[in-house]
Amino acid sequence: MEQARGKVHKYGNNIDTDVIIPARYLNTADEKELASHCMEDIDKSFITKVSAGDIMVGGENFGCGSSREHAPIAIKASGISVVIASTFARIFYRNSINIGLPIMESPEASKSIEDGDEVMVDFDSGTITNITKNETYQAAPFPEFIQNIIRDGGLLKSIKK
Repeated sequence: MEQARGKVHKYGNNIDTDVIIPARYLNTADEKELASHCMEDIDKSFITKVSAGDIMVGGENFGCGSSREHAPIAIKASGISVVIASTFARIFYRNSINIGLPIMESPEASKSIEDGDEVMVDFDSGTITNITKNETYQAAPFPEFIQNIIRDGGLLKSIKK
């Protein structure tokens, strides 16, 4: 597939979809509009400090709450290249794959990586390298069919292709 490399924006456990994109903004399907409100209720400065390619790290049960696709869309549209967490809520995991947002489960990476660290992810091997701390962690790599969905930009685009 490829690699991602960027600065980390770290959040804690049980980050729910209402925190990722507050319900008051769900009346739009515009991805840039959703991105402009991503994480604002927990981190007002997120949208001003995120850069294309950056990496989001969460704790346990990332993406819990309602099953809206708006949450991974807002994260992806904000420029985040991959989300790493200890565990993901099942519906968020599936929605992320459906819209082409790479996500990786690694409890060790989730615990060790800190806000502001520079991290590189190799999607083929599942290797997560913390460049700042010179540490390496492992996540399960995506099966080839999921890599194809992500590479194509989501499930619908992959089916059309």
